[in-house]
Amino acid sequence: MLATQCQGDPAAPVIVLLHGFLGSKEDWTAVIEVLAKQYYCVSIDLPGHGESLNNSLPVPGFDACTSLIQQTLLQLKIKQYHLIGYSLGGRIALHLARHAPENILSLMLESCHPGLKSEDDRAARKTSDAQWAAKLNSLDIEDFLTLWYQQAVFTDLTTKQRQAMIQQRSANQASALGNCYQATSLAEQADLWDTPQIISAPCYFIAGSDDQKFLALAKRWQQQYPITIHPMAASGHNVHSAAPAAFSKQVMLLLEQASYNLKSSNGPT
Repeated sequence: MLATQCQGDPAAPVIVLLHGFLGSKEDWTAVIEVLAKQYYCVSIDLPGHGESLNNSLPVPGFDACTSLIQQTLLQLKIKQYHLIGYSLGGRIALHLARHAPENILSLMLESCHPGLKSEDDRAARKTSDAQWAAKLNSLDIEDFLTLWYQQAVFTDLTTKQRQAMIQQRSANQASALGNCYQATSLAEQADLWDTPQIISAPCYFIAGSDDQKFLALAKRWQQQYPITIHPMAASGHNVHSAAPAAFSKQVMLLLEQASYNLKSSNGPT
């Protein structure tokens, strides 16, 4: 069973939250403080992260990871839930929705990639991820994090925010992170672009207005499949960290919309 943090009324509708690479279930604390007033919130430490250090994955590891999440939720006696995933957590959420669409009430993806389409892109990503994995295995964790947060996708972070993130993540274990990183590489991920069309639950994409890469990706996705984009002002790749109040408000609106649609589709009681 993966490590979990549960908050709210267990009788209320359930929200499952999946963090990104280097994160933990505590990343959602500010968001859960708002959502738990009306929902039962379950945040999960992904394999190799937080308190789930002993849960290693094969390569590729998406099927194994989704199986661990399903087993964890089964032990918590949770069957149907709203699913929120950020970055890596969003990519895993896509696999989870694909594996068990009947369990998903709504799917909210924050700054995540639905999959590479060409073999050339996969090969390039595999090479890049191998280089990052080598750095993770050879560098001190703080040196690795310093390099990691210099990537273009994190340019919205101030120096103070970047240092705070590095300090927050420095307790991670490199070997456990390395296993998860390679097992869940984008190069190993299936093409999941058509997931919003396959599952019956509504799908939403939340992206920071300053994250031009993922906003452009989301717009291409929306043009092809039934997923709606919700840009968030004054934030970059990690919206729920940069603007937790605005993110929580947006999520609450989407949950209300999803619940209304669900009741309408079920007809009058």
